[in-house]
Amino acid sequence: MDPFHLPVSYSFSNFVTSTSNSSSTMNFRIWSKLPQRLIDRKLTFLPPPAFFLFRSVCKRRYSLIFSHAFLELYLQLSPSRQRFIFFKQKNLKGSIYRNAAVSSSGGSISAIRESSNEGYLLDPDSSKWYRISFPSIPSGFSPVSTSGGLICWLPTTLRPRLCPSVGLNITNSSIDLAFTGDDLIFPYAVKNLTSEGFHIDGGGFYSVWGTTATLPRLCSLESGKMVHVEGRFYCMNCSPFSVLSYKISSNQWSKIQAPMRRFLRSLGLVESRGKLMLIAAAERRMWIEMERMPQQLYNEFAEIENGTGFGCVAHGNSVVILIRGSEKLVMFDFLSKEWSWIQPCPYVIGNGIDELHGFAYEPRLVVPIMALLEQLTLPFSSFSAA
Repeated sequence: MDPFHLPVSYSFSNFVTSTSNSSSTMNFRIWSKLPQRLIDRKLTFLPPPAFFLFRSVCKRRYSLIFSHAFLELYLQLSPSRQRFIFFKQKNLKGSIYRNAAVSSSGGSISAIRESSNEGYLLDPDSSKWYRISFPSIPSGFSPVSTSGGLICWLPTTLRPRLCPSVGLNITNSSIDLAFTGDDLIFPYAVKNLTSEGFHIDGGGFYSVWGTTATLPRLCSLESGKMVHVEGRFYCMNCSPFSVLSYKISSNQWSKIQAPMRRFLRSLGLVESRGKLMLIAAAERRMWIEMERMPQQLYNEFAEIENGTGFGCVAHGNSVVILIRGSEKLVMFDFLSKEWSWIQPCPYVIGNGIDELHGFAYEPRLVVPIMALLEQLTLPFSSFSAA
């Protein structure tokens, strides 16, 4: 059986645990007599930060992360933890993604993406923030997508690309990655949109990274990430405004045209509970509204936002809206139907330049499909979309 691997070496800081008083502590004699298999089952329910702290108790606890039996048990029993992770990045609107050493055409546009080796984890259930460091990420890499407990980091490229959109979908047995952007062969027009893709799965199918299907006509991609819903990647398109859809199984792009641009602003696509949703500021009712921000909260939000725009990210039952140029965040819970302000991240000081860019994130101890990435030199069957 192939070994399991952690996706990246990272450390959790500022994680606070509370100790129980003696009256609520389990009797040591009872604890010592519990079957080891029962203890292991209990350990699978620990969140990753608590698990890594617990590893220091003894050698056996430390070795659990290398135990196939324990990791398989973890994959079966560990509950899903719907979290958000944020990174500081400069505003990407109208930016060029490229190697900073390469000068831009005419010198009027410069690369503005920088390395971000520190992330900020938000627990929507408790509204608590945790700081996570990524010391092993090389300089020049930027986080662009997340899925299945992994974070996708994109390096700067020798060929300039305008606002690439990246889609990532990871399961226990497969990885699908899509990348679209303008190669900027023509410095004053968007005329060379390309789409690349990568696929690998546990059944032995593997596709070499390369150009995939042709994008629809009149495409002008919005900067940002793609959203995966039921075998398709979705991303925003502008001029004209629409939604682009890429079906992975058939390797085809299509365009969803709908009335959006004139009366909507700060449009953003999110996935929540298996559904594709559009979040925007509506100046006029043209769509069927699923939820609306309460008037008082909206007045507070509009005063801070003041037309600068906002971004959004969703995970499970929660949606977080981030005001650009501000550390303010609003969260909506689909279950309780409640809107609320979130305590600003204590590790970020607003400077008007850096912004928080968020992703849905599920902390996990292990991602089985990662073992296959170390076997790319073995003979895989060529992947061909149906």
